[in-house]
Amino acid sequence: MAAVSSPLIHSCLRSHSPRLASLFLPSTLLRRPPHHFKSLPTGSCRRLAVASSFTSSAVESDPRLAVGPAVEVSDGTSEVKKEEDLVEQRIILPTNESSEKLLRIRHTCAHVMAMAVQRLFPGSKVAIGPWIDNGFYYDFDMEPLADRDLKRIKKEMDRIISRNLPLIKEEVSREEAKIRIMALNEPYKLEILESIKEEPITIYHIGNEWWDLCAGPHVDSTGHIDKKAIELESVAGAYWRGDENKPMLQRIYGTAWETEEHLKAFLYLKEEAKRRDHRRLGQDLDLFSIQEDAGGGLVFWHPKGAIMRHLIEDTWKKIHLDHGYELLYTPHVAKVDLWKISGHLEFYRENMYDQMNIEDELYQLRPMNCPYHILVYKRKLQSYRDLPIRVAELGTVYRYELSGSLHGLFRVRGFTQDDAHIFCLDDQIKHEIRGVLDLTEKILLQFGFRKYEVNLSTRPEKSVGSDDIWEKATSALRDALDDKGWHYQIDEGGGAFYGPKIDLKIEDALGRKWQCSTVQVDFNLPERFDMSYVDSNAEKRRPIMIHRAALGSLERFFGVLIEHYAGDFPLWIAPIQARILPVTDTEVQYCTEIVSKLSSTGIRAEICHGERLPKLIRNAEKQKVPLMAVIGPREVETHTVTIRSRFGGELGTMTIDEFISRIKSAAEKRRFL
Repeated sequence: MAAVSSPLIHSCLRSHSPRLASLFLPSTLLRRPPHHFKSLPTGSCRRLAVASSFTSSAVESDPRLAVGPAVEVSDGTSEVKKEEDLVEQRIILPTNESSEKLLRIRHTCAHVMAMAVQRLFPGSKVAIGPWIDNGFYYDFDMEPLADRDLKRIKKEMDRIISRNLPLIKEEVSREEAKIRIMALNEPYKLEILESIKEEPITIYHIGNEWWDLCAGPHVDSTGHIDKKAIELESVAGAYWRGDENKPMLQRIYGTAWETEEHLKAFLYLKEEAKRRDHRRLGQDLDLFSIQEDAGGGLVFWHPKGAIMRHLIEDTWKKIHLDHGYELLYTPHVAKVDLWKISGHLEFYRENMYDQMNIEDELYQLRPMNCPYHILVYKRKLQSYRDLPIRVAELGTVYRYELSGSLHGLFRVRGFTQDDAHIFCLDDQIKHEIRGVLDLTEKILLQFGFRKYEVNLSTRPEKSVGSDDIWEKATSALRDALDDKGWHYQIDEGGGAFYGPKIDLKIEDALGRKWQCSTVQVDFNLPERFDMSYVDSNAEKRRPIMIHRAALGSLERFFGVLIEHYAGDFPLWIAPIQARILPVTDTEVQYCTEIVSKLSSTGIRAEICHGERLPKLIRNAEKQKVPLMAVIGPREVETHTVTIRSRFGGELGTMTIDEFISRIKSAAEKRRFL
């Protein structure tokens, strides 16, 4: 049977998806973890590593960091070269911050596009056209555009670029600028002119054929733009000045890069991001849903997603207990008075839901957990000997979000924060912060996140607390980071008004960075709630409060996790670890016994039958099940299983006990089998 299963599985994979099959090395059907190697349709055989922010959900990239995932690029031939034969080529996509040349290119592309649009669509009015993270856009008042119009606009842009027209800066008086704008009948430019406070007014010309109000910068001439490094991406509606009471404009988005190679790398990453989109994978893998009948931004965790959440929570709780935290569960509502004391009602009201009248008292759904943890602290008089006190809660909070801002698991109205608070003495801050950094690293490593960007944010202009306590707290954060050995950047003046903070962004498989972890010192809430402890002189003192989160929210972190692994989760957290597949119905009884034995040891296994084996295998592949046990007459006779790993290929025939042992070992070590 073992000799039959390998080619059978291989042929099934090839018939299902040539691209899927190409991820296996033919000799062993070896598949690397999905976040590691992928195929590109064209290009020479080499390894391509790319790091950049390339979608709206990604955060800025830092070119100083090590590049992200290795991406295998095939030249389309039937021969697949061994990994060690690949020529490594590392590409780090530049950003507007790291390359002024790129910024100038993108800004000029916006002008060139506006010029092209007004040539092709006489009567169209221009509004604004800035550079953005991955390119540029321009807003137009005109008849609605279709995606097919983008090809015409791009061709016209290419003609303008090929003419190598100079970009000429001109300075004029405000009155002169107004006269010129009115002559062109450009009402939006007139409004922009009125908002400009500086003089003289600067204008940029493309040759002597088109001009725009602009402060620059730009390339010297259109010939400095590689027309093969530009692509117009989409058309969207956008209200003028973001005000829904003002006209709806047509916004054209484009991306622009210094070289064609950079554009190709960006487009690949963009497509890869679509493939990894947690909203699609969440539906395909039956992990979660947003039920519109219940309301937008409210997450329903399906059984498979729920078991993964359970594993995440269990891991989180165990590590916290090991680090001296005590767990809390607190209510989802509280009297309005609590939110008045905390200041949320005054400063955060637009993010809170309407109040509820219960027996002539007003209650409020909680937007945060902090006040509850303070009340637990204040339930009794604390001594300096009791400090530090560390409490943690997976607390669900509710925040008002406009429907247009909701986005899968990344932006929701109800979510669970991995919230924790530390109440400590002044001289304990450094030790506690270092403990938080160690705990955060340990948690993130469980899920395969090893690359971080760390920022230390210091005192802003408006703040509460004395100079002495700010200096002491900031020094403690800095010393803790130095002790940890993490590279970090200082964001001068970027701290909260109530204290300095450390923010940590995790880097995913595509080099995108996601804000998850934060550590914040708070001098404000202890004052508002009149918190105290009794010191060694029997005098009351104010404790230091530290807010911290390792994952951020479970919903958002789960979305990041889905996209990081593209749904191909590590064995320990996969919702179904093994699927048992009988060749015929004759083997179903034995398969049921296998599932029962696996389940009794805590392994998540299921049996699937009723279809031909090739289809059962295809279904398991589509559901990204890590392990398949193919059971035929030989396996029944010898009481064995023939195992195929999604990442390790054919593992051969083994006893059930050996199979269990290998799963347990791989899960414990957080590795693929």
